[in-house]
Amino acid sequence: MNENKALETSGAKQWTKVITAKKRLLDLHLRDVWDYRYLVKMFIKRDFVVTYKQTVLGPVWYLVQPLVTSIMYMFIFGRLANVGTDGVPFILFYFAGTMLWTYFTSCLTSCSATFSANQAVFGKVYFPRLTSPIATCGFHVIKLLIQFALLAVIFLHAVFIQKAKINISWLALTFPLIVLWIGLLGGSMGLIISSLTTKYRDLNILLAFGVQLGMYATPVVYPLSQLPPKLQWLACLNPMCAPIEFFRIAFYGAGHLDQSVWISSVAATVVLTFLGLVLFTKNERNFVDVI
Repeated sequence: MNENKALETSGAKQWTKVITAKKRLLDLHLRDVWDYRYLVKMFIKRDFVVTYKQTVLGPVWYLVQPLVTSIMYMFIFGRLANVGTDGVPFILFYFAGTMLWTYFTSCLTSCSATFSANQAVFGKVYFPRLTSPIATCGFHVIKLLIQFALLAVIFLHAVFIQKAKINISWLALTFPLIVLWIGLLGGSMGLIISSLTTKYRDLNILLAFGVQLGMYATPVVYPLSQLPPKLQWLACLNPMCAPIEFFRIAFYGAGHLDQSVWISSVAATVVLTFLGLVLFTKNERNFVDVI
């Protein structure tokens, strides 16, 4: 009897991980996400392969979509509506806005569908649920970087061939922070919505409608300077206004952004990220019974 107890005791010490229920509101278990970082890489690879496995152009679609959209904006807003771009060449102005806005909406919509898209896997296998939205945002970062490479080519053509006067500054080195900034905004808002849509499915319809309207409330196809001074403060309440305008200041030397605007946007990003993590972690405990 004593020998069996000794074996049981020695066997218990061999476990390297103990899975327990999350009992506290702020028990986010972020350490588990780091331990499963290999799974994040697998999810990113899976999303990339599944998305373009049976396509003709493959990742080239990453370039075609924003380029065609930018050309359309050039014709509609640049030529017909005669909307100014603060002296930035049309293609550079609209391509950057489209690239950043697409990245934001992709993180938002994909993270908002985390529970519904992975309910079969979540209900059978244990792994940190946060790995799924993190991997999704990582996949969209790859798309963004491919589009940014095309933007760099267009930028060099405008500067050295067309002799456009573009004043790039040292703030361009903060591009990785801008990517993180926008990714956290879109991802955290997506986590909040995903936690609500498990009970209220009609929020998905509202999300699709809100994304379409949100682009026109964000300086994507127009610079912030084109708005009347009385309305600029209202536009700055949108947290996506600051990173897009900051990108144009950093890479084009065009535009103006008050310090209070980007500070409030960063603060909103921190609050939304914290709120998204708390709601997502709380909802993952019983979403299988609800969804």
